[in-house]
Parts: sequence; structure tokens; C-alpha cells
Amino acid sequence: MPSFTRRAAAAASLASLALLGGCAGGPSVAAPPTADPVAETIDNCGTPVVVPAESPSRIVTVKSSAFELLLALGVGDRIVGTAFLDGPVPAAYEAEAAEVPVLSEKAPSQEAVLDLEPDLVYAGWESVFSADGAGERADLERLGVTTYVAAAACREPEYRPDPLTFDQVFAEFDEVARLLGQPGLADSLIDEQRTQLTELLPNGEGLRAVWYSSGRDQPYVGAGIGAPEMIMAQAGLTNVFADVDDSWTSTSWEEVADRDPDVIVLVDSTWNSADEKIQLLKDNPVTSTLDAVRADRFVVVDFAATEAGIRNVEAVASIIDQLDDR
Repeated sequence: MPSFTRRAAAAASLASLALLGGCAGGPSVAAPPTADPVAETIDNCGTPVVVPAESPSRIVTVKSSAFELLLALGVGDRIVGTAFLDGPVPAAYEAEAAEVPVLSEKAPSQEAVLDLEPDLVYAGWESVFSADGAGERADLERLGVTTYVAAAACREPEYRPDPLTFDQVFAEFDEVARLLGQPGLADSLIDEQRTQLTELLPNGEGLRAVWYSSGRDQPYVGAGIGAPEMIMAQAGLTNVFADVDDSWTSTSWEEVADRDPDVIVLVDSTWNSADEKIQLLKDNPVTSTLDAVRADRFVVVDFAATEAGIRNVEAVASIIDQLDDR
């Protein structure tokens, strides 16, 4: 459990931190107690995370990838709040997910997070931990709150997977299980997904594809080292933007047309559906002449399956099926 047990205590601690930080020449904030030398420490995006001596029992998740992994691991009863969901959860988890309060459509505020007195905040994006978001990681640690970021979302190049692989996705499952105080909890999930992956036969047509994530005037596409590249490659597609050393990148419709993909992978979301994307591609004078657009060579992936998590293997299978059904 965190070191505070009432919201008032958390607020008082935050006020003290802000006061100390704003006083020129004032005393520095005291460092957190020295960790038990035998405790496991995880290097998480460059932040040392000490595995708590007691299993976290009040968890806040931010982003669908984090929320769904904990549901898949069977610890949904420990989630006291979630936020920034990318769409409905898989059907198998609907009932349990419905019991979890949704704090906000986007990144939650620090006040909203601390209101729930969490002992762990697990986020799918590193940017969630900011003064304008759920709070700085160091500040939350001082209040006794452990923080963890999906490894695939580390912002600094030295900590970001390059490229992301399924082995690294599964390693995060295992790391989260250890953070929950239950080493081995993810073993069956990992074994199941590895088996599914090995049984998939990639499409063998040698098709070139663009992963169209979002954007109207300037498309945001899957680049060469993140989840889109990993998923497409496993499905047998060659990413036309694989030369870009990033997970996603902004480009132009002219550049998409120049690279002339055989297939367009469309990310489907409630705020920018695949159907809307298809209409845009058909109406756009630059893309409307592409063979892929004229022949309706589209495949669709749910937004929640596009970031590193439990849905990636399912996304590979879905793309293969859609390609084979063309």
C-alpha cells in the first residue's frame, strides 16, 4: 500500500513538494528511503523501479494496452481506475472491465489519480507521467506510488526497442507479472500467444503496404521500428516506410503515392473509422489514383491492437485472414 491513506495526506505532500521546488536556495526534497538491497529493480525507460515488497492492490492503468494486459492476467479486481482507453475491451473481459471506473477520456490529472490512493500506476505511454498529466514519476514515487511504462513506449532512443519484437512484447508481460509480485503469472499467456504466432502462416505474395494510422492533411503512418512494422512483417507485408527509424511518422500524401503500396492497412477507431479513411483516400486527388485505392485493397486493424500488448498476435492473424480473403 502507498505511504498515504487519505487524499488529504497526498495533497499535503504535493503542496510541500511544490513549495520546496519553488523556493530559490531552499532545502532540497528528501530522497526516498534506500531500497532493500535484495529487492528486484527494473530499469524502466531509464527509471529504476523497485519491485514492491507487498503486491500492489490498488492499480490505475492508462491506455488500453495496460488495462487489457492486467485483465488478461486475471488481476482486474485490483484495478481501481483506468483512463485513455482506445476502444472497447475484448469480449472476454467486458464484464470485468465494466466494473472499473473510467477517470478520463485522455490522460488523467494527478488529482484524479491520487484520489484513488493507488500503489501502482501503469501507463501505456511515458508522456502520461507529467505535471499536466498523472504526475511526474519522481513525485509519485515520493508519495509511495510505483510507476511503470510500457517498454515499447519509452521516448529516449537508448531505452526504446529498436526494432520492437514479439519477444520484447512478451518480456513486458513477464516484467509486469513480477511487478505485481507474482512471477510466473504471465507464463500461460505468453505460451499461448507464442503458440498462436508460430501457427500463423504469413501471406506469401510479397505485398508492399502502408500503415495508415491517422491524419487527414498529413497522414501519420507506421514506420520502421515499432508495433506496426512488427505486425506487418509477421503477416508477410513489407512496410513501405520501413526506412524511417521511428515507430510512427508523419509524411505527405505525395510521399505515400510515390511509394505506391499494394495494400493499405487502416487503423479503425471511434474517432477516425476505417470507412472514413477509405472515403478520404478515394476523394483525395493524390491517393485516388493509386491501384490499392482503386481496387479497394484495404485491411483493417482496431486501434487498440496497434500498440504493444495482448492484441498484437490477434492483429497479425486478422491481417493474414483479410489478405487471404481478397
